[in-house]
Amino acid sequence: MPASLLALAGLAVAGALLTPSKAPARTADDPYAALPSSLTLYGVCRDFKWASETGGHKDFEFVPSGGYGHYTNMVKDELDADGKPAFKSQGNKVSTEAMDASSRNIMPVAKSYLAAKSGDKASSISTSNGGALTTEDNFKQWFRNVPGVNLSKTVPLVLVRQANSNIYSFSDKTDAGYSAKGGFFPINGELFGNSPNQSKNFGFTFELDTEFTYKKGTGQTFTFTGDDDVWVFVNKKLVVDIGGVHSAISQTIELDRIQGLEDGKKYPLKLCFAERHTTASNCRIDTTISLMAVDPPPVSGLFD
Repeated sequence: MPASLLALAGLAVAGALLTPSKAPARTADDPYAALPSSLTLYGVCRDFKWASETGGHKDFEFVPSGGYGHYTNMVKDELDADGKPAFKSQGNKVSTEAMDASSRNIMPVAKSYLAAKSGDKASSISTSNGGALTTEDNFKQWFRNVPGVNLSKTVPLVLVRQANSNIYSFSDKTDAGYSAKGGFFPINGELFGNSPNQSKNFGFTFELDTEFTYKKGTGQTFTFTGDDDVWVFVNKKLVVDIGGVHSAISQTIELDRIQGLEDGKKYPLKLCFAERHTTASNCRIDTTISLMAVDPPPVSGLFD
């Protein structure tokens, strides 16, 4: 482990860290047995007070003017100069999901850098302003450390390789720690504490940075299932777009759809997640991508 990461070991590493367990040799029963049995990733969780609280953030425990649901076009297609999601609009509500030939939800809006495939089905999207968040300035605080607005700490996720498969999964339904909490609640009783009159913390964001090696034509995929807002960026480009306050929604990106990736080269993958409303918090990742360590982003001073 690099010295910079080792120095943070007592508090856990803020960022994305690949810590594969020692894998057995390939066997006839499990053709993927040579792969690590699990991957441990660390992300930055930022806690926010609800809009109704003193010092609360206006986007948390928030009802979109267009109603609850999946919204697209909330963020720009590329990360900003700080490597953060950039505000685009207050969103447009999705009434019918875009799907691929396997009936998996895919990016709801066509992008020039994402190749279409035979069997893809288009989404239905409102042209009205959905009011899925308040302002650009407020959105800038979601994934940045802002004194007096949020507090942050590191949160680990363990992705487990599925039997006889190269798919790594994290699910709050099967992870022992999260299943006991009844969902993806990484900071219950911590930082600002639980949400008002609740036994859980429903107001936070989660930011995960990692990288991978692109292997053209091998079927590398990344699927996220959860709520509320979720955006995934590969090589700084938006490839999963599940904005809005909604129940659990899935979306998949096939890396072979992304234009400009070169076989054998390394690229960044960034996941940004927001939990903004009661009464549930769901988080599931399923991927055939081997994620690797990157330099950890900072957390707030309280946990430095």
